[in-house]
Amino acid sequence: MEASVQFHVLSFEGPDPYSYAGGLASRVTGLTEALAAAGFETHLWFIGDPALPGHERRGRLVLHRWCQWISRYHAAGVYDGEEGKRADYTASLPPFLWREVLAAHLQRGGRAVVLAEEWHTVEAVLHLDALLHEQGCRPQVAVLWNANNTFGFERIDWRRLAAAATITTVSRYMKHLMRPLGVDPLVIPNGLASAALRLPRREAVLAFRSQVGNRVVLSKVARWDPEKHWLLAVAIVAELKRQGWRPLLVARGGVEPYGAEVLAAARDAGLRVVERSATHPGVGGLLQLVAETEDVDVLSVRSHLDPDSRRVLFQGSDAVLANSRHEPFGLVGLETMAVGGVACTGCTGEDYAQPGRNALVLETADPVEFLELFAALRANPRQEQALRRAGRRTALQYAWPTLLRGVLLPRLRLLAPHPERAAA
Repeated sequence: MEASVQFHVLSFEGPDPYSYAGGLASRVTGLTEALAAAGFETHLWFIGDPALPGHERRGRLVLHRWCQWISRYHAAGVYDGEEGKRADYTASLPPFLWREVLAAHLQRGGRAVVLAEEWHTVEAVLHLDALLHEQGCRPQVAVLWNANNTFGFERIDWRRLAAAATITTVSRYMKHLMRPLGVDPLVIPNGLASAALRLPRREAVLAFRSQVGNRVVLSKVARWDPEKHWLLAVAIVAELKRQGWRPLLVARGGVEPYGAEVLAAARDAGLRVVERSATHPGVGGLLQLVAETEDVDVLSVRSHLDPDSRRVLFQGSDAVLANSRHEPFGLVGLETMAVGGVACTGCTGEDYAQPGRNALVLETADPVEFLELFAALRANPRQEQALRRAGRRTALQYAWPTLLRGVLLPRLRLLAPHPERAAA
């Protein structure tokens, strides 16, 4: 695909801390950076920090922070005031995108690709599709809409969306979930930005291991949500403790109220729970969090874990519990593998996980399953090192530049509009 093609990514989440709520922010940040690095003019339209510039150019990447006038009244983050933002995004963004960016490019004979993410952008896609038809430019624009999760599916008019856009998703698991809705999406997996592939500093990992001593450290980073198998994590820690393994679970949840239920269940299981917030940023803050945890079984982290800290935690843990009952893709598992950690995934959307080769894969909610797999791995250090190395090699195949060349751009070539064909 020629570099003159213009890309527009529509998403609620984005690279600002205000906008960075989870895997979607990671996806669009890595994707847009990779597109720009590949030579494409790329525009990211997202709900940005109200204190930052509305439009910011970073080389070939242009950030458009939308709904800032609403965000000023909703300081808690991207989804604070969600419905008002969605309505404004739908109504105001497509006309601006057309008038200020797309029109001149298309009138010069250029082509464009619109990549929209999640249910919040569906109505904006329908609005933009109608505008392009009115202007007679629809054949010059490929429009794709992507499902990262099943959130909001009940609010989508799938017939109208399928008529306006090519529907995609992130895994074969999601593809099968969506077929009963009358759609057959293309699979374009999540990728990893270059930062996620950087190995942590060896001295930082050694300092982490020195702080935790000879404990068996498990970590879990996920929303406080029943689907994330938090109660199974508690059961695993309780069983490890019963068998004398001296486990420490480093848990980083979200703001959801279910977290209180999980921590109460841990206490009911006889586990000592401590909740802490770091007073220092970066890896120093992580080391502060895990200090003096000799008698702690579950450490609930209340403060943000920056990317450097996450990489140290994921490599330094004996296993990262990234398993869920329902996991559309499993980005945390892949991030763990990227830094040479031991990822323990479920078996839903984690297409990259190969049991016993590059990850531990759980198929049940029985803690004994984890204990048997983990004990066998710990008994064979060479196998553990081989698994960590295989995980790292797998993650490198999911770097966004690799996915662009091997998956996304070939798909777009097949879908690319050809005005001369439409005229014929």
